[in-house]
Amino acid sequence: MPRRPALPLLALLAGLAACAGSSPAQPDGCAVLFGRPSAQTGLGDAQCRPSCACGATVWTPPAYGAAFVDSLVTAWAPESPFPPLSADPYASPAPPDDPPGTVCAVLPTGPAGAAPRPYRLDTWPTEAAARAAGARPTHFGRCGVCSTLANLAVYMRENDLTAPVRACGLSSATFEANVACLQGLGFDLPCAQVWAYNTAHTRSACLAPCLAALDQPYHLPDGRLNDCLRCDEERSGAVFKGVAGRTRRNSGLPNALCRPCAEVQPLVHDY
Repeated sequence: MPRRPALPLLALLAGLAACAGSSPAQPDGCAVLFGRPSAQTGLGDAQCRPSCACGATVWTPPAYGAAFVDSLVTAWAPESPFPPLSADPYASPAPPDDPPGTVCAVLPTGPAGAAPRPYRLDTWPTEAAARAAGARPTHFGRCGVCSTLANLAVYMRENDLTAPVRACGLSSATFEANVACLQGLGFDLPCAQVWAYNTAHTRSACLAPCLAALDQPYHLPDGRLNDCLRCDEERSGAVFKGVAGRTRRNSGLPNALCRPCAEVQPLVHDY
């Protein structure tokens, strides 16, 4: 692929949550956000927890053990891996939003005894349609370059992806070095590339608010994301989501960035 410009020190602005739209908590039973707070979150268990009890949505995701997470990498292999990205996706408009109910699902294509077992990723109009075809939904929305099970394993292992992705941006002098560092976290090449492109775009689009928020927790006391993270979501999130496919929210995974339950898709991973 063509050479990319060097990433300056300000690449530490990477590691931002790449999903569109943030909103404050609602002043009712939905006020508790969905997530798993860390020391950097800025919120406590009273404001953010790994469960939802909002209106008709009452849901707590299971805890995925190390053996299950490892099996996503060792026991499965995509039949047709995504090719590397050939151009910066931020040079084009964001893809249109998916119709409501769209899911990306895993369809095994090899015998159960195969090791690793091959699978295909397909986009389906509804969860019911995917299951009727023998496929297991792996996230809501269309499939993208981060939709593979190996990339899901990274999302499950890292409660706070902000810190290691930021560290990759900080330590990398070039785009290629940043991609290699992200691959070291477990991401495959195309998924690492879209994270690195997100880094570069947010650095250029959100420089001022991100400089101001360098030492801030991820959330303000009222639950809103800080200005840097909010800028990342508003300016970079739509392209990331359209190309990556998988996000933690649409995969039903709590993490150190807390979200309104209305933005989280309840999904249990069972392959």
